[in-house]
Amino acid sequence: MNPSDPIPADPLKRPVVRLRPKAEARALRHGYPWVYADELVLDRRTSALPPGALAVLEDAERRPLGLVTVNPASKIVARMLDRDPGAEVNEAWFVARLSRALSLRDRLYAAPFYRLAHAEADGLPGVVIDRFGEVAVVQPNAAWAEAHLDALVAALVRVTGVSAVIKNGSGRARGLEGLPEETAVVHGAAPAGPLPVPMNGATYMADLTGGQKTGLFFDQRENHAFAARLAKGGRVLDVFTHVGGFALAALAGGAEHALAVDASAPALALAGAGAKASGFADRFATRQGDAFAVLEDLGREGALFDLVICDPPAFAPAKPALEAGLRAYERIARLAAPLVAPGGSLVLCSCSHAADLSAFRNASARGIGRGGRRGQLIYTGFAGPDHPVLPQLAESGYLKALAFRLDG
Repeated sequence: MNPSDPIPADPLKRPVVRLRPKAEARALRHGYPWVYADELVLDRRTSALPPGALAVLEDAERRPLGLVTVNPASKIVARMLDRDPGAEVNEAWFVARLSRALSLRDRLYAAPFYRLAHAEADGLPGVVIDRFGEVAVVQPNAAWAEAHLDALVAALVRVTGVSAVIKNGSGRARGLEGLPEETAVVHGAAPAGPLPVPMNGATYMADLTGGQKTGLFFDQRENHAFAARLAKGGRVLDVFTHVGGFALAALAGGAEHALAVDASAPALALAGAGAKASGFADRFATRQGDAFAVLEDLGREGALFDLVICDPPAFAPAKPALEAGLRAYERIARLAAPLVAPGGSLVLCSCSHAADLSAFRNASARGIGRGGRRGQLIYTGFAGPDHPVLPQLAESGYLKALAFRLDG
């Protein structure tokens, strides 16, 4: 069975799935959105449901808890969609969710460049939507969203008026749901080339069809702005820059010069294009290579910067990778700290779900100490308000940014 198999639309005909007697229903009643495989009765009937099927979830006493989407092939076997077990998931249902999400972003941002839907926190489990002006990029990372993609896209166009919608079906999350990787234009026409995105006084170039994730990371916007204040008049090193990340924001904030490091030549080309579009080309340079190797080389060269930022990909995307991930964060801090000039600042970031703030902060502090430096923690940042956190789901608050002011 696959997400294209028929799924009963009539609420009266929906299957019923039930929690095991020892499963904790209280958390679900209080807003926790996930049910794991060992919490659900996975009999032959439930196990035969197609990925993305809608079902009524009941507790062990057969009391309804809400409408869920079921994927027997996933560790997260059920995701709460609606507290009303009779809710109909159709275009109108998506319009209501997206309208609520849009009302928040309209209050926050003057221009339509932001994350419009942040999965569970916006009532759309596994669905990420980033908006780039007249273009939206959708990541349907759960089987139910794949099955209802037509209704989702129709509602998205209706609510926002975007002229194009791109489906980005790539990434680890889709693999865990048993979904294939694919990218396609599902409404309108894709931009002919990289799209300019204004943010924090700079212009970023986003590749919406061939870049990482949706093409640009909006989550660091507020952390970029804080780092830019530290960068004024100084020299900046931005490691794991992607398409310019912290470097372009720092230059917009008055940095004297920025060196951007990334392993990806296409990403650095986009960063360079962004620097040119922003009028910063004469103060911007790039260096391609493995981040750890480049940090080691810069250390041997005796290079010093007033602000160093390291914003790596998730080193600990899941619990099995936690210990190795924390060692990698510690190593990054150890290599980066000696590159900070006396009185300068070091910004370290983590987007790892499995590494909570305390663990990441401790690994960073150990690394700074092993790098022969001491410092004050002057800032702790998270994703911006267009990436809201569902309080009951710690995983929705994945991003951490720490700024340290280092001594001599």
